[in-house]
Amino acid sequence: MKAIVKTKRTKGMELINVPIAQLGLRDVLIKVTLASICGTDVHIYDWTHWARNRLTPPRIIGHEFVGIVEDIGNEVTHVKIGDRVSAESHISCGHCYQCRNGYSEVCRNLKLLGVDYDGALSEYLVLPEHVLWKNDPNIPDKWATMQEPFGNAIDTVMAEDVSAKTVLILGAGPIGLFATGIARASGASLIIVSDPNNYRLAISKKMGAHMALNPQKKDITPLILEATNNNGVDVVLEFSGNNQALNQGLQTITPGGRISILGIYEKRVSIDLNKEVIFKKIRIYGITGRKVFSSWYKTSSFLSSGIVNPDPILTHRFPLKNYERGMKLMREGKCGKVILDV
Repeated sequence: MKAIVKTKRTKGMELINVPIAQLGLRDVLIKVTLASICGTDVHIYDWTHWARNRLTPPRIIGHEFVGIVEDIGNEVTHVKIGDRVSAESHISCGHCYQCRNGYSEVCRNLKLLGVDYDGALSEYLVLPEHVLWKNDPNIPDKWATMQEPFGNAIDTVMAEDVSAKTVLILGAGPIGLFATGIARASGASLIIVSDPNNYRLAISKKMGAHMALNPQKKDITPLILEATNNNGVDVVLEFSGNNQALNQGLQTITPGGRISILGIYEKRVSIDLNKEVIFKKIRIYGITGRKVFSSWYKTSSFLSSGIVNPDPILTHRFPLKNYERGMKLMREGKCGKVILDV
């Protein structure tokens, strides 16, 4: 089969022919229909500090997909040939303390699809049955392929109730844009999006942002305070992985507010814990992955009902062989979500 593989410990990837993985007793063979590129895939392509310390080549990359079950192992019981599926990218052991206490997304023996386990940017994919998700027939393939990052946004937004709350979203990458639509659908009274990329700020307006601010053009702090009657925002959702943005969020959050952080930082961050957290009584949520599988049920409901329409975010679609065009667009910030026809 054809697959996009990180073959060497250097920048770049290759589209090459590789063997299809063997099918275990509880494994499922999937013919991938569509896949989408994640920021993690770009990090692996660019061989960033995170990637160098996290991934060992060779590895088929990718973890966002939709496909059709073509074969099943002898002990598979919950899916059948012909089912249209996607998958949870956190492959947990099911036996550790975290898994047995409902936190399989932080399993002690966790394997990440496309990082520790051969991934979805390939014609075929073999996965254990327990990570598969049967897709609602009302969700089209182009939406089904990005349910995994949509679930990230679900958990970040909905760590607490946002109805009638003022919300600041830091970072308008695809997940931040999903979060904008989710916050709007969940009844947020004011949604402010901050990002230095005007292309993505324009998409945020289509997804329901009331204000779209570029922090490189002006100081956003007084604008946020003015928009909230000098109270500051009730909720900050941090997707950027930028220390300056994180500090702006903490400075503009109202005392007693909460911040959810999904952004990944290349270096250690510096914040004023006394002034911005402790004395303001801020609640901080670290978000990783999704709540397995409760976030998938919420994602499916949001998308199958049409409460959130992610079409404005799905800006580009290429055949698998043109994956480097998608990587380049993501690196340059000239796209929303990039989908690949496999």
